[in-house]
Amino acid sequence: MLKPGHSETLEEQCVKQGMRMTEQRRVIAQVIEAAIDHPDVEELYRRAAAQDPRISLSTVYRTLNLFEEAGLVTKHDFKDGRARFEPIPDEHHDHLIDIRSGKVIEFRNEEIEAIQEVIAKRLGYRLVDHRLELYAVPLKSDPGKP
Repeated sequence: MLKPGHSETLEEQCVKQGMRMTEQRRVIAQVIEAAIDHPDVEELYRRAAAQDPRISLSTVYRTLNLFEEAGLVTKHDFKDGRARFEPIPDEHHDHLIDIRSGKVIEFRNEEIEAIQEVIAKRLGYRLVDHRLELYAVPLKSDPGKP
């Protein structure tokens, strides 16, 4: 299944890089790709083991390390003590993290992107990459508003 912003499945990208795709790696790749959240290793393990009970936690760790070293997934530390993973998107996006619920919202804002370029240029640099993570709490709803 292709996620928006991806032109090839994670499995196809692995094969293209010459990676040997065992059945367990295929399941793990499919679980990562199907995730609409940013799951940690334990959650990926639960989802993968539900599809194939032979998959161990250590297999998930090894597979994630392999995928990360190949540049196919990225690891995030959203300051909750858990490494979370997502496939490397074809298009850049940033994250807003609700520190109360742990919900991660992906977004892209052209104004922010442009400002980052301007800042780098003013400091004498050309921006080649960046990662923006915003940590927030929900606004309290106004009791007087519907």
